[in-house]
Amino acid sequence: MIKYHLAEDTIDPKDIDRLVAWLSTYPRLTKSNVTLQFEKKWNNWLGRKYSVFCNSGSSANLLMYYTLKLSGRLKNMWVVVPSVGWVTTITPAIQFGFEPLMCEADPETFALDLNHLEDLLKLHNPSTVVLVQVLGVPAKMEEILALKEKYGFFLLEDACAAIAAKYRGRYVGTFGDMSSFSFYFGHQISTIEGGMVSTDDKAFNDLLLMLRSHGWSKDLDKETHNRLVNEHNIDDFHAPFVFYVPGFNLRSTDLNAYIGLRQMDKLDWIMSRRQENHTRYLNHLESHLYFQKAPEGSRICSIHCAALAEDREQRASIVKALTEKGIETRIFSAGNLGLHPFWYEKNGKASFPVADRIHRCGFFLPNHPSLTLDAVDFICSVVRSAL
Repeated sequence: MIKYHLAEDTIDPKDIDRLVAWLSTYPRLTKSNVTLQFEKKWNNWLGRKYSVFCNSGSSANLLMYYTLKLSGRLKNMWVVVPSVGWVTTITPAIQFGFEPLMCEADPETFALDLNHLEDLLKLHNPSTVVLVQVLGVPAKMEEILALKEKYGFFLLEDACAAIAAKYRGRYVGTFGDMSSFSFYFGHQISTIEGGMVSTDDKAFNDLLLMLRSHGWSKDLDKETHNRLVNEHNIDDFHAPFVFYVPGFNLRSTDLNAYIGLRQMDKLDWIMSRRQENHTRYLNHLESHLYFQKAPEGSRICSIHCAALAEDREQRASIVKALTEKGIETRIFSAGNLGLHPFWYEKNGKASFPVADRIHRCGFFLPNHPSLTLDAVDFICSVVRSAL
């Protein structure tokens, strides 16, 4: 029986009561004004100009890739992708005909390894680099942005599991040309399912809005919508239902957005609790296990506390001890994505020292706002006993 879950829902009884009261007013539930309110509140909090709410973080990544492909601004279809992250950080590259190049993981942050990244940039001159802010531990952004300036690539920043983490005073998700976030159960905040793409580039934002909803122009500002109507000589009667790009239907709903508005009111508290728990784990276990290291002056906001054992055998003994005490654990994210069939059946296995060690030795410890420090202390005692 599980006594300590890896994740707990951040949607609490008060949130449900508030939602029920709102539903009793019989509001419009499909995407409408509440979605716009959520997007605006997110922009104000994050510090970006534009955000597009969609139905998942995976869809947010899909939208970023396809927007970049349709933008007409790519010099080639090469894209550097991370070996450590989540599968839907990479799969849109495959689905949309990009040529993905897998990069080793940084030994400290587990994001892109700087030396291997520069080797790939020199050899292939890719148009795009995809960066994951791994589990709420910020990447080495000063160095990555220096490479961006030197080699001239677009940066897609996957901050799906890193909401409220900061790199030297600046929120992650504000560094990429486009950035994605996830509001899935167990992430920093939840809208049941949901995602967001944020950018400061209006042309990207216009494409994101059209691609999210079928390819039509209904969600664009009036001036941009009218320009498209005039450019294509569209009859007024047809104008609301003309499809300018080959879009999807990746919209979320006002119901999800309403939950998101309340979640944002709690974000500071959620962030502080996750940070407090993470720090407690490090204080107890940093001398026994290997943990990610954030750049100096950064703030970690983790969805789980991730650790590496010395080898498979040690991990197995820790997992056994945790399971016996009702403490939920699992493999570190997906390990090395280059060792999964979706990748190696076409590209061959991508094996790297750091990513392979994460694959063999990595595991998660619970972290969520309702987890008490006493619970963290107990979990750490179980790990130490196994060691």
